[in-house]
Amino acid sequence: MIRWIDEPRASVISEVINKESAAAYRSNTLRKRLLSGLGVGGFGLLVVSLGGWWFTAALGGMVHLGLLEFFRMAQFKGIRPATKTTLVACQLLLFTTQWAIQGGLPADVAHAVLPLSGAAICGWLLLQPVTGSIADIAASIFGLFYLGFLPSHWLSLRGLDNGLEITLSACLMIVATDIGSWAVGRRYGRRPLSPISPGKTIEGAIGGFISAMLIGLICGQLMGWALHGLPGLLLGALIALFALVGDLTESMMKRDAGVKDSGDVLPGHGGILDRIDSYLFTPAVVFYAIALCQPLLAP
Repeated sequence: MIRWIDEPRASVISEVINKESAAAYRSNTLRKRLLSGLGVGGFGLLVVSLGGWWFTAALGGMVHLGLLEFFRMAQFKGIRPATKTTLVACQLLLFTTQWAIQGGLPADVAHAVLPLSGAAICGWLLLQPVTGSIADIAASIFGLFYLGFLPSHWLSLRGLDNGLEITLSACLMIVATDIGSWAVGRRYGRRPLSPISPGKTIEGAIGGFISAMLIGLICGQLMGWALHGLPGLLLGALIALFALVGDLTESMMKRDAGVKDSGDVLPGHGGILDRIDSYLFTPAVVFYAIALCQPLLAP
């Protein structure tokens, strides 16, 4: 005999199934994020520890993939960037930076690569059958800056006398920012931080700042900085700020391009840009902060 389920009961059963499916999906996504995050983190630790050309090659690979994702988003907006020229220019920028750090190339020659590359990009766009637009030029030059000039400061940071310790400390502070923002925002987040990224909250951002500052203080003490590591506390706040700027900048570009993720290279994370957005603005800020304040850091 067939037993019919009344409509209210069927609705409840359907809701329970949907909730279980959503929970299973979140669990699976979290597992993928954790595994890929650990893999990327382990690889990053290895290449930073090795330094030199190993670090340059790994950074170059990430820059290449990230730039392809950035130009893909630009193309969704009808923009025609100088993709190949900018890809080559970014790799040349990283190569000459590392070469100069090792003393094989005068620093002034390495510094000249950025403006010369910008001129080459504009020249390439001028030679195309279809005349380039302001948007084409802007996207290409920004790509050179965003994924060439800014990441090259990781090499400069690693090339300092105590570069390994400072580079690893900066990375730990960025990780602390991300974890603190996620954990505090998930538990206590109530007020939206920005319409650009609805999932981020003011409470989460504060949690990220506090986490980065605590890690910065610990790292400052371990490196023997003055005032019991207090400069590390300030550096943590600075890193948290620019990590957030990097995160929101990429969110703004994705929102404008109408995409959820920049790519699908990393399971659970999306694209390369989704993973490294917090690491793009921070190295230049850390490098110049350390360079300017180096005399004040000695105990």
